[in-house]
Amino acid sequence: MSLTINEIFFKNVCVFSPKTYSDNRGYFFESWNKKSFNKLLDVNYDFVQDNHSISVKGTLRGLHYQFPNPQGKLVRVISGEIFDVIVDIRESSSTFSQWRGVNLSSDNMKQIWIPPGFAHGFLTLSSKAEVLYKTTDYWHKENEKTIIWNDKDISIDWPATKKVIISEKDQNGIIFKKAQYFK
Repeated sequence: MSLTINEIFFKNVCVFSPKTYSDNRGYFFESWNKKSFNKLLDVNYDFVQDNHSISVKGTLRGLHYQFPNPQGKLVRVISGEIFDVIVDIRESSSTFSQWRGVNLSSDNMKQIWIPPGFAHGFLTLSSKAEVLYKTTDYWHKENEKTIIWNDKDISIDWPATKKVIISEKDQNGIIFKKAQYFK
Protein backbone atom coordinates (compact mmCIF):
# COMPACT_ATOMS: atom_id res chain seq x y z
CA MET A 1 0.00 0.00 0.00
CA SER A 2 1.50 3.28 -1.08
CA LEU A 3 0.01 6.36 0.60
CA THR A 4 0.60 10.08 0.25
CA ILE A 5 -0.26 12.32 3.18
CA ASN A 6 -2.20 15.36 1.89
CA GLU A 7 -2.86 17.21 5.16
CA ILE A 8 -2.24 16.75 8.87
CA PHE A 9 -4.84 18.03 11.33
CA PHE A 10 -3.93 18.12 15.00
CA LYS A 11 -1.79 15.27 16.33
CA ASN A 12 -2.15 12.00 14.41
CA VAL A 13 -5.15 13.10 12.35
CA CYS A 14 -4.33 12.99 8.68
CA VAL A 15 -5.87 13.05 5.24
CA PHE A 16 -4.16 10.84 2.72
CA SER A 17 -4.52 9.46 -0.79
CA PRO A 18 -3.64 6.00 -2.06
CA LYS A 19 -1.34 5.39 -5.01
CA THR A 20 -3.54 4.51 -7.97
CA TYR A 21 -2.68 2.44 -11.01
CA SER A 22 -4.62 3.48 -14.10
CA ASP A 23 -4.87 2.27 -17.66
CA ASN A 24 -7.49 2.04 -20.42
CA ARG A 25 -9.56 -0.41 -18.31
CA GLY A 26 -9.91 1.90 -15.32
CA TYR A 27 -7.90 2.02 -12.12
CA PHE A 28 -6.82 -0.04 -9.12
CA PHE A 29 -5.67 0.93 -5.65
CA GLU A 30 -5.13 -0.80 -2.35
CA SER A 31 -7.56 0.88 0.04
CA TRP A 32 -6.28 -0.74 3.21
CA ASN A 33 -3.09 -2.45 4.38
CA LYS A 34 -2.49 -2.73 8.11
CA LYS A 35 1.30 -2.78 7.94
CA SER A 36 1.55 0.25 5.63
CA PHE A 37 -1.09 2.23 7.53
CA ASN A 38 0.47 1.64 10.95
CA LYS A 39 3.97 2.39 9.63
CA LEU A 40 2.92 5.60 7.85
CA LEU A 41 1.15 6.99 10.92
CA ASP A 42 3.44 5.40 13.51
CA VAL A 43 0.47 3.77 15.25
CA ASN A 44 -0.65 0.24 16.04
CA TYR A 45 -4.39 -0.04 15.53
CA ASP A 46 -6.62 -2.95 14.66
CA PHE A 47 -9.96 -2.39 13.00
CA VAL A 48 -12.86 -4.51 14.26
CA GLN A 49 -15.84 -3.25 12.27
CA ASP A 50 -16.63 -1.84 8.80
CA ASN A 51 -19.58 0.52 8.35
CA HIS A 52 -21.28 1.63 5.13
CA SER A 53 -23.75 4.50 4.86
CA ILE A 54 -25.68 5.96 1.94
CA SER A 55 -26.96 9.52 2.24
CA VAL A 56 -28.85 11.85 -0.07
CA LYS A 57 -27.80 15.44 -0.75
CA GLY A 58 -28.11 17.69 2.29
CA THR A 59 -27.96 14.86 4.83
CA LEU A 60 -25.97 15.88 7.88
CA ARG A 61 -24.82 13.08 10.18
CA GLY A 62 -23.18 13.87 13.49
CA LEU A 63 -21.40 14.96 15.50
CA HIS A 64 -21.03 11.43 16.88
CA TYR A 65 -18.68 9.75 19.32
CA GLN A 66 -18.74 6.97 21.91
CA PHE A 67 -17.98 7.49 25.57
CA PRO A 68 -16.30 5.69 27.28
CA ASN A 69 -15.55 3.36 24.32
CA PRO A 70 -13.93 5.71 21.77
CA GLN A 71 -13.63 4.62 18.18
CA GLY A 72 -10.84 5.50 15.81
CA LYS A 73 -12.23 5.79 12.27
CA LEU A 74 -10.73 5.47 8.82
CA VAL A 75 -13.24 7.18 6.50
CA ARG A 76 -13.49 7.18 2.70
CA VAL A 77 -16.15 7.89 0.08
CA ILE A 78 -16.76 5.33 -2.66
CA SER A 79 -19.47 7.30 -4.49
CA GLY A 80 -20.26 11.03 -4.37
CA GLU A 81 -18.86 13.73 -2.12
CA ILE A 82 -19.10 14.79 1.52
CA PHE A 83 -17.73 17.53 3.77
CA ASP A 84 -16.21 15.52 6.63
CA VAL A 85 -15.75 17.17 10.04
CA ILE A 86 -13.85 16.26 13.21
CA VAL A 87 -13.90 17.98 16.60
CA ASP A 88 -11.17 17.39 19.19
CA ILE A 89 -12.84 16.34 22.47
CA ARG A 90 -9.64 15.41 24.34
CA GLU A 91 -9.45 17.79 27.33
CA SER A 92 -5.67 17.46 27.67
CA SER A 93 -5.08 18.31 24.01
CA SER A 94 -3.75 21.71 22.92
CA THR A 95 -6.39 21.61 20.15
CA PHE A 96 -9.31 20.77 22.47
CA SER A 97 -12.66 22.03 21.08
CA GLN A 98 -11.18 22.86 17.67
CA TRP A 99 -12.64 21.48 14.45
CA ARG A 100 -11.36 20.74 10.96
CA GLY A 101 -13.15 19.78 7.77
CA VAL A 102 -12.17 18.21 4.47
CA ASN A 103 -13.97 17.29 1.27
CA LEU A 104 -13.82 13.55 0.63
CA SER A 105 -15.06 12.18 -2.66
CA SER A 106 -14.89 9.22 -4.98
CA ASP A 107 -13.06 11.51 -7.41
CA ASN A 108 -10.29 12.73 -5.07
CA MET A 109 -10.04 9.30 -3.32
CA LYS A 110 -8.88 10.99 -0.10
CA GLN A 111 -9.31 9.18 3.20
CA ILE A 112 -9.18 10.61 6.71
CA TRP A 113 -7.81 8.86 9.78
CA ILE A 114 -9.60 10.01 12.94
CA PRO A 115 -8.01 8.60 16.11
CA PRO A 116 -10.06 7.89 19.24
CA GLY A 117 -11.01 11.07 21.11
CA PHE A 118 -12.78 13.00 18.34
CA ALA A 119 -16.42 13.68 17.49
CA HIS A 120 -17.19 13.08 13.82
CA GLY A 121 -19.83 14.13 11.32
CA PHE A 122 -20.38 14.88 7.66
CA LEU A 123 -22.64 16.72 5.22
CA THR A 124 -23.51 15.12 1.88
CA LEU A 125 -22.69 17.49 -0.98
CA SER A 126 -23.52 15.32 -4.02
CA SER A 127 -26.93 13.95 -4.99
CA LYS A 128 -26.00 10.77 -3.11
CA ALA A 129 -22.87 9.62 -1.27
CA GLU A 130 -21.69 6.24 -0.09
CA VAL A 131 -19.31 6.37 2.85
CA LEU A 132 -17.25 3.47 4.19
CA TYR A 133 -15.43 3.60 7.48
CA LYS A 134 -13.45 1.18 9.56
CA THR A 135 -13.56 1.46 13.36
CA THR A 136 -11.15 0.46 16.11
CA ASP A 137 -13.94 -0.50 18.52
CA TYR A 138 -17.39 -1.97 18.14
CA TRP A 139 -20.52 0.15 18.15
CA HIS A 140 -21.99 0.37 21.66
CA LYS A 141 -25.48 1.84 21.45
CA GLU A 142 -25.52 2.63 25.17
CA ASN A 143 -22.31 4.68 24.83
CA GLU A 144 -23.26 6.64 21.70
CA LYS A 145 -23.15 10.43 22.15
CA THR A 146 -24.09 13.31 19.86
CA ILE A 147 -22.96 16.93 20.01
CA ILE A 148 -25.36 19.27 18.22
CA TRP A 149 -24.05 19.94 14.71
CA ASN A 150 -24.54 23.74 14.88
CA ASP A 151 -23.08 24.34 18.35
CA LYS A 152 -22.18 28.02 18.71
CA ASP A 153 -19.02 27.37 20.74
CA ILE A 154 -17.56 25.11 18.05
CA SER A 155 -18.84 27.24 15.13
CA ILE A 156 -18.32 24.77 12.30
CA ASP A 157 -18.41 26.47 8.92
CA TRP A 158 -20.61 23.95 7.11
CA PRO A 159 -20.96 24.43 3.33
CA ALA A 160 -24.19 26.17 2.33
CA THR A 161 -27.00 23.90 1.25
CA LYS A 162 -30.63 24.63 0.40
CA LYS A 163 -32.00 21.89 2.62
CA VAL A 164 -30.39 20.07 5.55
CA ILE A 165 -31.74 16.64 6.45
CA ILE A 166 -31.01 15.67 10.06
CA SER A 167 -32.17 12.69 12.10
CA GLU A 168 -34.16 13.26 15.29
CA LYS A 169 -31.21 11.91 17.29
CA ASP A 170 -28.85 14.46 15.74
CA GLN A 171 -31.36 17.31 16.14
CA ASN A 172 -31.43 16.48 19.85
CA GLY A 173 -27.65 16.48 20.27
CA ILE A 174 -26.24 18.19 23.34
CA ILE A 175 -24.23 21.39 23.33
CA PHE A 176 -20.45 21.07 23.43
CA LYS A 177 -20.16 22.47 26.98
CA LYS A 178 -22.31 19.61 28.30
CA ALA A 179 -20.51 16.83 26.37
CA GLN A 180 -18.42 14.15 28.03
CA TYR A 181 -14.77 14.63 27.10
CA PHE A 182 -11.78 12.32 27.03
CA LYS A 183 -8.80 13.01 29.32
